[in-house]
Amino acid sequence: MAQIRWTAEAATWLEDIFNYIAVDNEDAARRTITDIYERVQNLQTFPRLGHLHQASAEGDIRVSLHGHYRIAYLLKQDETIVILGVFHGALEIERYL
Repeated sequence: MAQIRWTAEAATWLEDIFNYIAVDNEDAARRTITDIYERVQNLQTFPRLGHLHQASAEGDIRVSLHGHYRIAYLLKQDETIVILGVFHGALEIERYL
């Protein structure tokens, strides 16, 4: 089973998403973050779940969709998964990867 690591930037994105939604509805914010977290946990069993965004020497940058959000992650050669960011679908992901 693959190991998952979150970058500090990805954790900040997740916190920002929570804070943005919580302004209107804290329960919805909690559900959204929980759902995203569970989607990430699925990567342990299915590390190639997301589509290939870009291949690199370090591994493949893949993107998994969840609702309005895209979860960008690096699937390293040793099967370690590094969560790079969680982006709203309206953002140009290329600016951040």
